[in-house]
Amino acid sequence: MLTFVGLGLYDERSITVEGRDVLRAADRVFAERYTSRLVGASLGDVEAYHGIDVEVRDRAGVERDPAPILDAAESGDAAFVTAGDTMISTTHVDLRLRAHDRGIDTRVVHGTTAQTAASGLTGLQNYRFGKATTLPFEYAHGGDGVPESVRETIDANADRGLHTLVYLDIKVDGPDRPDDATEETYMTASTAAEYLSDPYPDRLGVVVARAGSPEPVVEADALSTLTDRTFGDPLHLLVIPGELHPMEAEALVALAGAPERLVD
Repeated sequence: MLTFVGLGLYDERSITVEGRDVLRAADRVFAERYTSRLVGASLGDVEAYHGIDVEVRDRAGVERDPAPILDAAESGDAAFVTAGDTMISTTHVDLRLRAHDRGIDTRVVHGTTAQTAASGLTGLQNYRFGKATTLPFEYAHGGDGVPESVRETIDANADRGLHTLVYLDIKVDGPDRPDDATEETYMTASTAAEYLSDPYPDRLGVVVARAGSPEPVVEADALSTLTDRTFGDPLHLLVIPGELHPMEAEALVALAGAPERLVD
């Protein structure tokens, strides 16, 4: 059996009870940390809390050479874990299909995701979100400013009156990272606002920082204003609202400090 387990949003305790039970019963536990991290817990914290050993696989070890994971699942019970939910945003359907091709049973234990947190914390209605997008660092896409694909997503959603959830880039490894980059490089919401304020200077933006933590931050203002603020430790998300239902507008003012002139 290969079970995909979402660890949730913040720390070693963010996992569901079902997910916890799966980890503790597994013969081997594998993880990837190149798409996202539990910023409130180290790998050692997760291992100690659940009484397990975690084998970390890099991107190549998941996408190009997953044989050790599949071999373990073929001969016993293996768990594959990621922050958030293993099948949302960064999907691992390919790994699941490879297991299926080898006759290995699979199941998914879901975790809380940034998408649900963005709706829950901001008061924006989940069904009024359109397609999500990821804003990369300039060095990652080899250009200046905002890639056309990101602008197209925001504009297409706006034309339909829908909100856009913007995931912010994370760089852990790879040849495109600057020489002076630290082990992990997280795009901040202020950097994202700076990129987006060029094409959308007066658009309302909503920052969500450290969703799932005991003290998440939610702030809303014009993108050009958000560029000058700091929002603390990662992870950060940015929402570009579309048309606002009156209750959504009220929520952004009350819960995120949005200026009333921007939500009318």
